[in-house]
Amino acid sequence: MYRRDLVQGSATASLLALLAGTGLPASARAATVPLPAPVTGPFDGATVRRLAQALARQAYVGPDTKLPGAITNMSYDNFRGIRYRADRALWHDQSLPFQVEFFPRGFLYEARVDMFEVADGQAKAVPYSADMFDYENPKMQVAGDIGFSGLRIRAPINRPDVFDEVCVFLGASYFRAVAKGQVYGLSARGLAIGTGNQKEEFSRFRAFWLERPQPGASSLVIHALLDSQSVTGAFRFTLRPGAETVFDVESALYPRVDITEPGIAPLTGMFDFDTNNHNKVDDWRPAAHDSEGLSMWNGQGLQIWRPLNNPTTLQISAFTDGNPRGFGLMQRKRAFADYEDLALQYEKRPSLWIEPIGDWEQGVVELVEIPTANEVNDNIVAFWRPKDKLAAKGEYTFTYRMHWGWDNPFPTPLGRIVATRIGATEDGKRRLIVLDIVGDAVKNLPDDGKVHADVKTSQGKIQNVVVEPNPDSGGWRILFELAPGDAKLVELQCILIGAAGPVSETWLYRWTP
Repeated sequence: MYRRDLVQGSATASLLALLAGTGLPASARAATVPLPAPVTGPFDGATVRRLAQALARQAYVGPDTKLPGAITNMSYDNFRGIRYRADRALWHDQSLPFQVEFFPRGFLYEARVDMFEVADGQAKAVPYSADMFDYENPKMQVAGDIGFSGLRIRAPINRPDVFDEVCVFLGASYFRAVAKGQVYGLSARGLAIGTGNQKEEFSRFRAFWLERPQPGASSLVIHALLDSQSVTGAFRFTLRPGAETVFDVESALYPRVDITEPGIAPLTGMFDFDTNNHNKVDDWRPAAHDSEGLSMWNGQGLQIWRPLNNPTTLQISAFTDGNPRGFGLMQRKRAFADYEDLALQYEKRPSLWIEPIGDWEQGVVELVEIPTANEVNDNIVAFWRPKDKLAAKGEYTFTYRMHWGWDNPFPTPLGRIVATRIGATEDGKRRLIVLDIVGDAVKNLPDDGKVHADVKTSQGKIQNVVVEPNPDSGGWRILFELAPGDAKLVELQCILIGAAGPVSETWLYRWTP
């Protein structure tokens, strides 16, 4: 259990009462809406979309979070002490390439999430039973059909004879995954609304439909119904675990009201400190973060690297674009020595790259950096915000591919910024900024004076720029001083230029005191 098990909100109540007035005929309701008791009914690729459309025409009904008294105020330790029994996993002993386990309700996850299995075009409820779990504290075992709060997917990702955890859906619309050899780090969400302001809305996955895979299949299809005050949605995830774990995501959103601050394909993680802000922490480790930078390839092909920061005040950055090629929160430092943390293993945490499919038109990649005093809290959010609002009673579809892995899935010929170091100058009046760049594009550049750095600032002055080979890395190093003056926010940009033009990605950084 990592801190991401404490994500905002829980899932939701059973949908029977909620949908009893959708206007669908009785036969359609029996076939397409999730019910709290085991039933069968036809299911196809459009079932959840039809359900979301019908639900969007109704007023939002919040989740029922009532639980039996013994587990009403369940502690974190008690929640951790309830463990799903491996022999009760969905598809256990069926010679299938995936197994599914479920989370109990309680702690932060009080509301019910309905679970269904789909086989041969028929949906069937996954029945709840208290004896699906082992309990460290027997008082946590209560009678009745209280249902589940989330699910976990297991597959033989590391060894052919061991079903390891590869994906979890738990809390609101949060989910996370790993590739081979990794541990959990950052999370994703189905949708973000109003991130960065005091009225942020957390949509929830209210139900899941799991398509039974064929023997030997390499993928698993999961359907999910999303709901909140402002919107409903239908999601189809095609999960393919491996050396890189890939999700193909097809989403359809149906706003109940105008949504002026939507976040598509939102990513959420933690950045506490690294060499760019180590002066603000007293910690024996070199760094602590899920991700160290936001990487973007915009519609014009510009490749941007924006190191993350843990600011003293909320910072929101927007990068205007049209039809982006991709963006992601990336973990580039992959050596144990980069973190020296035996327990948290930051060097093994996934990078997550979003590859848009189809026409995403105009909008911005938005980055939200929230101050945090420690590494317990997620304080970084990145997502795509369309230029135009999502209008009430409309339908909006977004298709994209999520790459959970060790790096950007699309290699670049440009040099990469692998370190951003910031400290005081000797007199303490300016900030010394040091960038290290590596890659084939910069490996054999001649040291003939033609290699230079193009450094720009929005405030203050840039002084004493130095560009030199780094024989230890086989790359190049850029050093410059920022004299910010009285500025409280400075936007910086730097590119390494060779004789034929840019040889590095574009480094962008927001400096704050």
